[in-house]
Amino acid sequence: MTEALGFATGGACVWLVVRQHLWNWPIGLANNIFFFALFFHGRLYADMGLQVIYFGLGAYGWLNWIYGGQNRTTLPISRTTRREWLILVSALPFGTWALREILLSLNGAAPFWDSLTTMISLVAQYLLCQKRLENWLWWIAADLIYVPLYLSRGFPLTALLYGLFLFMCLVGLREWQRAGQRIRSAA
Repeated sequence: MTEALGFATGGACVWLVVRQHLWNWPIGLANNIFFFALFFHGRLYADMGLQVIYFGLGAYGWLNWIYGGQNRTTLPISRTTRREWLILVSALPFGTWALREILLSLNGAAPFWDSLTTMISLVAQYLLCQKRLENWLWWIAADLIYVPLYLSRGFPLTALLYGLFLFMCLVGLREWQRAGQRIRSAA
């Protein structure tokens, strides 16, 4: 049941992100709760902990999308800055290594892959909260790893969901690129 609820709320959340709809945030918060329970059961501890961080980032992202633009207006789609790229790409290997060491000590089911997908997802979520176009590229990278990881842990419905996420991320990237071009053309 938990996996089914995670499936439903996760699919709805990502589709609403593609559409830049604010309801993605509260539905995403519910999704975090369902997946926290699922990953605890599957001993994917980094993914479980990630849900707690997602919950906090979800609350932040919701407010930022509403008030993060100029003069506390709606946040527009933008590109990742060079400084952000440098920080995020530098943090990825260190964070993956550090988290892997922790998961090894906790007897995690897939310490390296769990750590890597967690770090990629944190980067993607940060960029989503900032409404950066490149968030989709990071989600695509994570989903390409998540599908086989979840299949290996016996979560076929979740693997299917992440396969659907992968498709929606490709659509989201295209839609956000188009929206960004329309915004630039109108300016």
